[in-house]
Amino acid sequence: MLRAKASSFLLACSLTGLVASTAFAQTTEAPKPACGGELSSFLEGVKADAVAAGVPAEAADKALTGAQIDPKVLSRDRAQGVFRQTFLEFSQRTVSQARLDIGRQKMQQLASVFGRAEQEYGVAPGVITAFWAMETDFGAVQGDFNTRNALVTLAHDCRRPELFRPQLIALTEMVQHGDLDPATNTGAWAGEIGQVQMLPRDIIAHGVDGDGDGHVNVKASGPDAILTAASFIKSLGFQAGQPWIQEVELPESLPYEKSGLGNEIPAGEWFKLGVKPRDGKTDFGNLPAALVLPQGRKGPAFLTYPNFAIYLEWNKSFIYTTSAAYFATRLSGAPPYLKGNPEPGLDVEAMKALQAKLDAKSHDVGEIDGILGSGTRRAVQREQLRLGMPADGWPTQALLDAL
Repeated sequence: MLRAKASSFLLACSLTGLVASTAFAQTTEAPKPACGGELSSFLEGVKADAVAAGVPAEAADKALTGAQIDPKVLSRDRAQGVFRQTFLEFSQRTVSQARLDIGRQKMQQLASVFGRAEQEYGVAPGVITAFWAMETDFGAVQGDFNTRNALVTLAHDCRRPELFRPQLIALTEMVQHGDLDPATNTGAWAGEIGQVQMLPRDIIAHGVDGDGDGHVNVKASGPDAILTAASFIKSLGFQAGQPWIQEVELPESLPYEKSGLGNEIPAGEWFKLGVKPRDGKTDFGNLPAALVLPQGRKGPAFLTYPNFAIYLEWNKSFIYTTSAAYFATRLSGAPPYLKGNPEPGLDVEAMKALQAKLDAKSHDVGEIDGILGSGTRRAVQREQLRLGMPADGWPTQALLDAL
């Protein structure tokens, strides 16, 4: 089915950014934990760490007995995909009318659960539902990798053990609580579990028994998944009653060099410059806001507010996060964005050529990979400003020719 294929694509894209986790924010300066070697010896070490963390030896044994290295996990880890679609391409593919309809139905069917999420954690129903849709198509596509084996594989591998060993120990705690069967539980290749794809440490820290059965089952229980997601989103800093993103229309002229994430000014200052919210709401004029132009000044335009930061914690891809935030506004009643008529972008080879020119001018664009990342956007904007072009951060053939 097309929906299933789209969901699989989103699951892979989501994992490219690795869903936000306190563990994933750990510094890598500390010595790496033990990794590699004989699997049996490695697992004994993990068991010892789990017991030291308070997990009974029997639960640790149950969690780790029968664990195996999964070569498919390593293959996925070595060949992670990247976003090469534009915002219009990606958002139109993911924020479909069918998904909007299903999302609204889910919000109505589980109104009491979403009401509790908003009352206790301050997270709007649309925010949770958009993640639910984009991560797993409302639970339909959660991944088919054995979770324990995936985490054992990544923790045993010496590339990033400091990220995955703590997740593996947290999994033993989930087994202790009776919230996960290590032999049968499946999820994403990087260890994310459930309908909103969360890692074990985050489930331990923020898990909520939403259906009252005594367990936190984010894989099978919608209420558990919704309330656990709400608790997690609140922990990322979401502020109740505040916007996260707002579509705007632009005036004929604007100092575009002020646009872009990291260039926040009070929203009221944008309004004074002629930026107009399509929903007419100017209630949050004192909040800092960035003007983001995913495809330049001729495409869709948005103001992002402090709550948008939780999206960047959830997934580092600008295209994914902007699409997810827009999706949440649609579920909350906003109309479809104005597509505009953006200038054609660059293909991969042209983007690499542009990055090489930017790098030669001492701009930090990172790897010359043909991907429009944040470093490349900033460099494009600086060169556009230097050349007297509208500095909207969108790379075009005209800029490449000018350079």
